[in-house]
Amino acid sequence: MRKSLITTVLLGALAVPSFVFAADSAPGVTVAYNVGLYSQYIFRGLTQTDRSPAVQGGVDLTHSSGFYLGAWASNISWLRDNNNAYATAPTAAYEKGGRIELDIYGGYRYTFGSGVGIDLGALQYMYPGSRSAGGEGNWASAYTTELYGALSYGWVQAKISSVVSDSAWTVGKYANAPASKNAQGTYYAELNATIPVSDLIGAKDGAASGITGIAHIARQEFNAGSGNDAYSYTDYKLGLQKSFSEGALNGVNVGGYWTYANTKDSVWTLENRNIGDSTGTVFVQKVF
Repeated sequence: MRKSLITTVLLGALAVPSFVFAADSAPGVTVAYNVGLYSQYIFRGLTQTDRSPAVQGGVDLTHSSGFYLGAWASNISWLRDNNNAYATAPTAAYEKGGRIELDIYGGYRYTFGSGVGIDLGALQYMYPGSRSAGGEGNWASAYTTELYGALSYGWVQAKISSVVSDSAWTVGKYANAPASKNAQGTYYAELNATIPVSDLIGAKDGAASGITGIAHIARQEFNAGSGNDAYSYTDYKLGLQKSFSEGALNGVNVGGYWTYANTKDSVWTLENRNIGDSTGTVFVQKVF
């Protein structure tokens, strides 16, 4: 099933030009693209690239009814980085591939007249490659499926994502261990604030315009048996972003943010570094 899904995605990618043209011509359908360069890829407080740069990009199709479908990809390294929890013989989760994360998602958004917004959907995280020889005894599959729901008002959003697959990023059901507990019910509960700094200070033009503050706190809780409790953590994020809307820079966003996760060294140490340690990230992104 997983292989057929990947095949479908790859075949679909070959037809992107004609598909996008048709979608953009369809009544009520809009297509948006984004591409960005980041000093590192941070996912839920954890560096996915061992603090090395990441190139990321995606495409989103949105219907006027509120339904949407999208795909997004980034380079990663964590599946090939040495896991130092196995101090006597450090190993990596993948022996081949494991350099790309591909996400496919879809859902429905709606904003009520009161200003309250809802967002409901599903997301599939995919990591093409093969696990290290004998690795099935140490890691579950990296592939993860989540259902999510968000409630927003103004610039504040509350969101929860819940895993419905047997595994969650190599934690959960092991192929050669039938008695191991699956990861279903693992959840990520977050509170986000996108603060319109420029609007609050009345800066509608000039260098001070288009500035947005970013604040985030969340809890990642793994539900995969007491032996995996150490994987759970809380993460934080603070940042600023400036968006340009005129001239050659139209659609360009630049910014930076600080992140930290109180992850345990015993399970979150890769390449001799806790991947949730306090760190800063800068980026430039183009939306068109």
